[in-house]
Amino acid sequence: MDERQLRILRELGDLGSVSAVAEALHVTPSAISQQLRLLQRSLPVPLTERAGRRLVLTDAGQALAAAAIHVETALAQARHAVTDFAEQADGGVSVAAFHSAASSFFPPLLRSLAGSGSPRLALADEDVAQDDFPALTRRYDLVLAHRLDHGPPWPRTVTSTTLLREPLDVALPAGHALASRATLTPHEVADQPWITVHDGFPLMQTIKAIACVANRRLDIVHRINEFAVVAEVVAAGGGLALMPRWTARPHPGVVLRPLSAIHTRRDIDVLHRPERTARKAVRTVLAALQAEAARIQDRDHPGRHARPDPAGSPPAANEAGRLPGAQD
Repeated sequence: MDERQLRILRELGDLGSVSAVAEALHVTPSAISQQLRLLQRSLPVPLTERAGRRLVLTDAGQALAAAAIHVETALAQARHAVTDFAEQADGGVSVAAFHSAASSFFPPLLRSLAGSGSPRLALADEDVAQDDFPALTRRYDLVLAHRLDHGPPWPRTVTSTTLLREPLDVALPAGHALASRATLTPHEVADQPWITVHDGFPLMQTIKAIACVANRRLDIVHRINEFAVVAEVVAAGGGLALMPRWTARPHPGVVLRPLSAIHTRRDIDVLHRPERTARKAVRTVLAALQAEAARIQDRDHPGRHARPDPAGSPPAANEAGRLPGAQD
């Protein structure tokens, strides 16, 4: 038996005829009769009987019709519970992000959603290879993932929303000979030692593109995924690196320079299973992420790539304590 069959039995008891039930439920009398026959097959005692030309309920049918009221009430309560859960503004929302995105998005997210009635956040860092991001949507409501914008799309099993299309720049020590240039070419950087991510992470495709354009294999001396650590190693003279322009924290000993001749940009996307945004709390967090992404991008301006002192000495920090060449 199912809910529809029980409702038909209940309506038959109330309305007294198959035609009246069909009219009330906006179906044909034959459809009503078919559902009653299906219901009867699942039970060992008769539910209906003929009274002249009318079909009426037996005692067993009346007992089941009375029970159907409790079934419909329970189902209605269950639907309302789901609706209330979906519309709960302060429900729990889990968010995962790779390290640089977590550093950029988590603090403002916590501040913007700190008020009463806001979603309750559960934040986690997940630094995984690009192919492993979609699987995280099983465990988290929202997943911040990154990929090169010309890379393969995310699978159709997840919904993606792009927050940022972030440029990738070459990071150099502030006193490096190439730091005096406004823009660098693959040929200029190809003979330098390099710090890069582990295999399987998006930036490796751009490293390979640099080597291809320069027609030489890059000397990769260090493998480090965390950009804060990369910045420290670059500042200490450990090599050059690719770093994101907006989401990597500025370092006083590091300057960033754009790279010409290669399309160097990554997408920062939010992945989620389609049903997750049926909840108001999840939609609220997603909107907050989009608002913060807009603020991050608005902070960028042409002066970010100011040329340092021609003598090669590190430029003076500005009033914010950042080097003119440093990015955030």
